[in-house]
Amino acid sequence: MSSIVNSLSAQTSERHDEFRNNKKIPAVIEKSVLKALSFYPELKNTRIKFVFKKKLRGSVMQAQPLFTSLLRHRTKRSYQINISALFRLTHTVTPIHQLPDEIMIGWIGHELGHIMDYESRSNRGLVVFGYQYLRSGNYVKKVEVIADTYAVNHGLGSYIIATKRFILDHAELPQAYKEKISRLYLSPDDIVEQVRKLEERRAREQTEASK
Repeated sequence: MSSIVNSLSAQTSERHDEFRNNKKIPAVIEKSVLKALSFYPELKNTRIKFVFKKKLRGSVMQAQPLFTSLLRHRTKRSYQINISALFRLTHTVTPIHQLPDEIMIGWIGHELGHIMDYESRSNRGLVVFGYQYLRSGNYVKKVEVIADTYAVNHGLGSYIIATKRFILDHAELPQAYKEKISRLYLSPDDIVEQVRKLEERRAREQTEASK
């Protein structure tokens, strides 16, 4: 039985190996990162570094373009996803890599949605983006909705829902953080509705294609 499990695990790893290209990933989260990346074939060759940070102000994860790469052609752009090494609760802390896999995949999948958004913008557009992000709460909400929408459209809906419910239902998470998530991000019900509409649209497309 264990040999079968090991074989399946190896096959899964091999399927995701192609997404390692141009990526720097800490070993302890590699499995979750590669799984999340597998939903974004467009990012297969994109330069992305995943970096643990001792603390991220007001965030658990944060995707951003590397400033120096904005001085080069957009095809040579690089990104970094900062990840808080510790998941801080009201009374305790937990190493982030000990969170359930589906939660990590959903969280990383959301950050990759941001990178998809960045990829659609020019270097100049990203500079303007950064300025507006720092100055406008409404703009932040718009950007977070875009990232969630990319994730849902790429098949990560169930993971995004699990991550949001994990945050909002966690008794030990600071209330201020929960309120921020509720204020700026789509709710689990919103994501469920997005997934439903996506499935309906794809069903219609399949019906049309079969005619």
